[in-house]
Amino acid sequence: MSDSSPARPAAPVLDVWCELQCPDCHTALDDVRALRARYGDRLEVRLRHFPLEKHKYAFAAAQAAEEAVAQGRGWPYAEAVLDRVAELDRKGEPFLVEVARELGLDAEEFDTALIDGRHILIVDSDQAEGKAIGVTGTPTYVIGGERLDGGKSQDGLRERIEEIADRLLAQPRD
Repeated sequence: MSDSSPARPAAPVLDVWCELQCPDCHTALDDVRALRARYGDRLEVRLRHFPLEKHKYAFAAAQAAEEAVAQGRGWPYAEAVLDRVAELDRKGEPFLVEVARELGLDAEEFDTALIDGRHILIVDSDQAEGKAIGVTGTPTYVIGGERLDGGKSQDGLRERIEEIADRLLAQPRD
């Protein structure tokens, strides 16, 4: 089938390198929500996984988030886990399945996904790409070729991301 309508230009991308057991990522969640609300579909905000070894359940949480993506609720799931980081610290993997159930997702499928590791390659790929571009901690943002480290401080980062996003949106796109 041929569609003669002009192709919709691709939205600029904001990669958010995140770890779902990270207290700093929990703090950054308000900024991410504000950016998603401000730009809507004019800015593609992508959750990228960068589990840190110091957090015992970070790798499992990243896999669970990918299962949520597969079930069509990636951001709501990631936000729900980040909103309750301390609970993940206490309860571990059962908490990840509990959150899925609370969101009306197929909790049994989450449990199976954590056992069979079906999303490990996505998480490993994100982590490898993050390391390749210099991500060392979370949260880290990448937009318009610029890397912004939010692990030390979130102060001013949302404004800087907005400046870059506004500049990218003002440029003609192919």
